[in-house]
Amino acid sequence: MLTKRVKSKIINEFKINEKDTGSAEVQIGLLTRQIEELTKHLKKNPKDKHSRLGLLKMVSKRRKFLDYVKKNNPTNYSKIIKKLDLKK
Repeated sequence: MLTKRVKSKIINEFKINEKDTGSAEVQIGLLTRQIEELTKHLKKNPKDKHSRLGLLKMVSKRRKFLDYVKKNNPTNYSKIIKKLDLKK
């Protein structure tokens, strides 16, 4: 689970304007951080099937956000991919 401080740091990094907290870019950043933390957890606890299912849902949700950004704003898409060091 992300702390308030970590969330605000990610939001400040990916926001488009001053009041932006829920754009696709911000959501991608937040989901990526949650995916990283859950991946660490699953390496320690390989039999945790419920967390694995949650991880797969998060990855799917992030993929949908990335597809949306790619379709509507290709320049932001390439910036996000480079910044987060994602494959694609």
